Amino acid sequence: MKKAAIILLSLVMLASMSMGLFANGQSNGGKKKLKVGLSFSDFDTERWSTEADAMEKLFTEAGAEVVIQVANHDARLQNDQIANMITGGVDVLLIVAEDGAAAATAVDDAAAEGVKVIAYDRLIKSANLSAYISFDNVAVGEAQAKGIISRVSKGRYVMLGGSPTDNNAVLFRKGQMNIVQPLVDKGDITIVADQWVENWDNAIATTKMENILTAIDNGVDAVVASNDGTALGALQAMKAQGLAGKVPISGQDATTAGCKSIVEGDLSMTVFKDLRKLMPLAVETTLALGRGEAITGMTSYTLKELTGDNLTGEVPCKFLKVISVDAKNVYEEVIKSGFQKYDEVYKDIPEDKRPPRV
Repeated sequence: MKKAAIILLSLVMLASMSMGLFANGQSNGGKKKLKVGLSFSDFDTERWSTEADAMEKLFTEAGAEVVIQVANHDARLQNDQIANMITGGVDVLLIVAEDGAAAATAVDDAAAEGVKVIAYDRLIKSANLSAYISFDNVAVGEAQAKGIISRVSKGRYVMLGGSPTDNNAVLFRKGQMNIVQPLVDKGDITIVADQWVENWDNAIATTKMENILTAIDNGVDAVVASNDGTALGALQAMKAQGLAGKVPISGQDATTAGCKSIVEGDLSMTVFKDLRKLMPLAVETTLALGRGEAITGMTSYTLKELTGDNLTGEVPCKFLKVISVDAKNVYEEVIKSGFQKYDEVYKDIPEDKRPPRV
């Protein structure tokens, strides 16, 4: 297990124990051992492997059997893996979808077999979901746009979205445009490029940003990027043109690399989503569904509200709050809270330019 996973796991376990997840060390009221299937789109994105390790531990400590599958960005494979887990007798599925539309078939098939399904952090476009647990993704996009506009409120903007098959990327863009569009309408901002990055891939982000800079002859004043990975990929292209640290760019996830880039002066801001709160909530909800218990604290949203698509049906949802982070508060919010490690974020930063340890 990676160091980051070990650190995050210890914190999650402390939080989860306080929520009573490990009471009696049994699931399903002491009856048949609950079997949980975890389906991940990929492990290329750093957080997913970390969360898989952490949740596996939490479920095991709660007395459940856990099966984990990873689809390596293959939507068809993910559906096949889910079908195999259903055949294998899972009681509940928790899914990080590669493609929120394609995975709807798997959710519908699971529901037909009486298997409860939770969409974890990425919406699946099916009204047969038992729950959708995530962060306020529109607020993420709004925070990103506000963070950039606070630095440059006029000029030529590049919009760099995430994976087009991830509904979260659509919600981030909705939030971004809630803030940017009024300034476009006013004539203060011109969007000179609008690209989406398949699979949230850093290398693809680098290539797309290289092509954008070539097409606009480096004429960019700000970049609204949708997560730390795509932002750091774009920054590679920007560094080659002497633009890194001069042109503001947003991120998301408060990754180690993202926070380090902020303190180094390249990445302008990120959005902190505290996974230590999301994972225990997901585990608690999954266990409750598996035990046939009612889940509380949910608000129902229509699929049309969640996606903008002409879809019918409602999904019970729980959205956690997010925090905008930049050089002014990265230490207080991300480091001091223990989400990222001081020595990793401030590596290579001179001692006299670091905040004091607490």
